[in-house]
Amino acid sequence: MTHDEALKFIDETIKTKPIVVFMKGTPEFPMCGFSGRVVQIFSHFGKQITGVNVLEDESIRNAVKIYSNWPTIPQVYIKGEFIGGSDITSEMAQNGELEQLLKEQLG
Repeated sequence: MTHDEALKFIDETIKTKPIVVFMKGTPEFPMCGFSGRVVQIFSHFGKQITGVNVLEDESIRNAVKIYSNWPTIPQVYIKGEFIGGSDITSEMAQNGELEQLLKEQLG
């Protein structure tokens, strides 16, 4: 996949799926602790996520960092909006912001 194709794939995915996590591994088999933590958080709230395994395509792994201007994986998007990585998602879950955002955006 070319860089432009990767950016287009990222853009289309986050605009058509309610919760997207660009992660190492899959929601069923996370390949790093940070990705696993994000999966657990959304599971706790009973929310289905679309996981994109960045280990399967180097062009997506590189392009998503440019797309979001965020250097690390995982990256969480809710309704097309970049939320952040594992630490930010965890912090938002702990202080109630994530639950509120999920209710506002997804009902």
